[in-house]
Amino acid sequence: MKLLRHEGGRIVIIFVCVFLLNGSAMRLDRDTKDETYKELGLFAEALSLIQSQYVDEVSAKDLIHGSLKGMLSSLDPYSEFLKPDEYVDLKSDTEGRFGGVGMEITVKDGLVTVVSPLEDSPAWREGIKAGDRIVKIDDKITKDFSLTDAVKLLRGTPGTKVHITIWRPEEKKMLEFDIVRDLIKIEDIKNARIINSGIGYIRIVEFSEETAGDLFQALEGLDEQGMRALILDVRYNPGGLLESAVDVAEFFLEKDKEIVSTKGRNDRQNLVFRSKRSSKFTAIPLAVLINEGSASGSEIVAGALQDHHRAIVVGEKSFGKGLVQTVLPLPDGSAIKLTTSEYFTPSGKNINGEGITPDIEVALRRFAEEEDDDEEKEQGLKEEIEQQLEEKTEAVDEFTKRLEYDNQLVQAVDILKGLLIYNQPKQAE
Repeated sequence: MKLLRHEGGRIVIIFVCVFLLNGSAMRLDRDTKDETYKELGLFAEALSLIQSQYVDEVSAKDLIHGSLKGMLSSLDPYSEFLKPDEYVDLKSDTEGRFGGVGMEITVKDGLVTVVSPLEDSPAWREGIKAGDRIVKIDDKITKDFSLTDAVKLLRGTPGTKVHITIWRPEEKKMLEFDIVRDLIKIEDIKNARIINSGIGYIRIVEFSEETAGDLFQALEGLDEQGMRALILDVRYNPGGLLESAVDVAEFFLEKDKEIVSTKGRNDRQNLVFRSKRSSKFTAIPLAVLINEGSASGSEIVAGALQDHHRAIVVGEKSFGKGLVQTVLPLPDGSAIKLTTSEYFTPSGKNINGEGITPDIEVALRRFAEEEDDDEEKEQGLKEEIEQQLEEKTEAVDEFTKRLEYDNQLVQAVDILKGLLIYNQPKQAE
């Protein structure tokens, strides 16, 4: 009886697998289909052996979901299988509000890695940095975790605590953090203001559906205040929506300029995004600040403005996330998040794994070189540097304190001052 059930199960499983593949198999060539059907026999054989001989009874659904999870995770750090509840959570993320610690993560070399802490989030305030490797979350070792596994543990009810152990490569040491979760609400545009000499400053925290509209209002406000040049700060911006990044770049480019292209295996994935209109900001002198926490959409904007010689890019090399994921729903309410193409800048540079190299590389350091005998004050300044762009108030005097230590920002200001002086004869003419 066992043998008969085993053989029958194998036949049924093969039939189911072939049925599920029918829709996509029609798009494959004959050799590929033959190879796929051949390997499905091996998969079905293993599946039926597990069902008949594993020590505990396991449902077919759990086995199939587990197989899909392993299959997707073997492709790259961003492709993954989403169970129905995980798919629901993913869709809810678009609301822009959730309980958690506030950081963008990825999987790199089998380790959960911080792309960027979200500004003013608990992770930001505790000093989590881009490039930190998360080795433990509470008592769970994260090696070979999927992104979904890590996100589940990091998110939770605001006010609850999570313990994180990280490895910081640049310091070659382990660090422990107790982080209290909070309600994460992301403001896309921050600190839109005139710094001095008519130089405007805008920080873009993330690219969402509202970013372009909020940026337009910020630009109009600065224009009314006499803005003559602009610093666009996308440091620690982990990205977001592709369309939003394209809309942001469009403000500063002439009509019909290429912003980014995507390339995949078929024509539907090969797309070119161009600016659809010109704005009154297409000629304004522009500097873009980036660092190792600038990823995806930030790299699209910086790369497009750099390639078209519309902005001077200042800071440190960006993260290098240039892969496009497409979420494909499955019949049972689950889904697969699949990498389908790569991003390329207008000049053809592949962003993924390469990042954007600044025109002027400036490592963040203490700008003032004088010695400080007050150790307590010195330590406080170092903490400010490590947290980078901490903004606890909108007061101008608090913001201008950055000019004492944010040498990347100071460098951008000096560059734009020089451009304004250089352009004076042309403007007069």
